[in-house]
Amino acid sequence: MKYLNLHSWEVSPGKAIQLQKELKEKIDLKKSFNQVKIVAGADVSYYKNKMIAGIVILKFPQLEIIEKKSSVSSVNFPYIPGLLTFREGPSLLAALEKIKNEPDVILFDGQGIAHPRRMGIATHLGLFLDKPTIGCAKSRLSGEYTLVGEEKGDYTLLKEGEEVLGAVLRTRRKVKPIFVSPGHKIDLLNSIEIILKCIVKYRLPFPVREAHIFVNRIRNDLIPTIDGIKF
Repeated sequence: MKYLNLHSWEVSPGKAIQLQKELKEKIDLKKSFNQVKIVAGADVSYYKNKMIAGIVILKFPQLEIIEKKSSVSSVNFPYIPGLLTFREGPSLLAALEKIKNEPDVILFDGQGIAHPRRMGIATHLGLFLDKPTIGCAKSRLSGEYTLVGEEKGDYTLLKEGEEVLGAVLRTRRKVKPIFVSPGHKIDLLNSIEIILKCIVKYRLPFPVREAHIFVNRIRNDLIPTIDGIKF
């Protein structure tokens, strides 16, 4: 996959915030596709000063895995809430660059526009990739919401004032909901529909869960062993 070079990643936290505010004007929250045949899940894991980014490509709606790619790199940006993409983005783009089967939609373990500056990792990398992206997070970063119903598919809107940032979605009956927000080139209702079609047995959508398993497997291979015991 190719991607745009919208800015340098070697910036200060202050400059990073400024870039997020500038990029906000480029976000498109309209559905930009007719059919989804291939989806991707993206996640990152860490080991010491190393970062492992993984991409899993699947046929949709069958959810058959057809490709996996990864990238291992050094961590070059501090952990600062709201600036995750400046830490993980370069490694994820390096993994995505290796992909041969280009996805129609990419699911990220993180936020889309449900972010203080509307620039979660799904939105930010969606702009770089010029692709439809969805943020699928396990916890809230921005916005408020009311009680969610207990059944699969129930959701309540995640809002900041009158602005809708996403949805708090129940993906399994009586299991903790997830936080879904459109990233780029997709609307909220289509984001929810795709996420629900990607739920198999677990709380998280299958592409994201498989990406999580993939990067953790690579991470475990990096951990040294003594007599077969991981340390």
